[in-house]
Amino acid sequence: MHFQQLTLMVKNLEESIEFYETITELTISNRFKAGPGEIVFLKNGSGETEIELVCMPQMDKFEGKGFFICFITDKLDAMHKFAQNKGLNPSDIRKPDAENRYFYVYDPDGVSVQLKQKL
Repeated sequence: MHFQQLTLMVKNLEESIEFYETITELTISNRFKAGPGEIVFLKNGSGETEIELVCMPQMDKFEGKGFFICFITDKLDAMHKFAQNKGLNPSDIRKPDAENRYFYVYDPDGVSVQLKQKL
């Protein structure tokens, strides 16, 4: 068993797409209109990680309090600098033990996104 997909209700689809494409390096695999709204699927290159962004004017939007998503990266320092340069106010890089380093940044809807490096 493995985790397949996460769906997020978003306020501004374009802002969310830009955030996830740049911070997590996911790319659009499918995009379509759905009634008055729009749905976008973003995947990594191998397809094992997928996020669905749903923007529907009539639906409640998720506010990311108390929730976070973790992505593994091998270029933590470069991504931290990138997040700083984009004005995303990332946390400091933390090293809780000899095997892990990470930082957090918030997506446009307040979801805490952790980028983590396994040492």
